[in-house]
Amino acid sequence: MRWSKANEPEHQNTRRRANTDARFKRIDAAGAIHLKEQFRVATENTTGRVVMDLAEVEFMDSSGLGAIVSALKLLKGRKLELTGLTPVVAKVFKLTRMDQVFTIHTDLAAAVPDSDADAA
Repeated sequence: MRWSKANEPEHQNTRRRANTDARFKRIDAAGAIHLKEQFRVATENTTGRVVMDLAEVEFMDSSGLGAIVSALKLLKGRKLELTGLTPVVAKVFKLTRMDQVFTIHTDLAAAVPDSDADAA
C-alpha cells in the first residue's frame, strides 16, 4: 500500500506529490498501528486530497478498515480517496458499506490522471 498527497492550490496549476515506501500486504491488527503512524507522518504539514493505493494489499480485516477510517479522521476534513482495491479488500468495503464513504478508483492512474503511477 502506498499513498500520494496531491496538493492543488487554486492559484497554481502544479501538483506536488509526496510518497511513502510503506508496503503492506496485510492490514490487520498487527499492521493497523504501523499504517496509522506512517500515514500520520506522511501527511502532516500537507494540504489537499490524499490517494491511498491499496493494490498490494492481499488481506484486510476490521482492524485494517478501522485504521483507514482513522487515517481519514487524521486529515481533518480533507479528502482520502482509495485506489487499486483487490477483490478481497473491496469485499470488506462493500460489506461494511464503507464503499459509500470513500471515493474508490480502479487504479492510481485513474485517481491521479496527470501523474506517472510508477512514481508513487
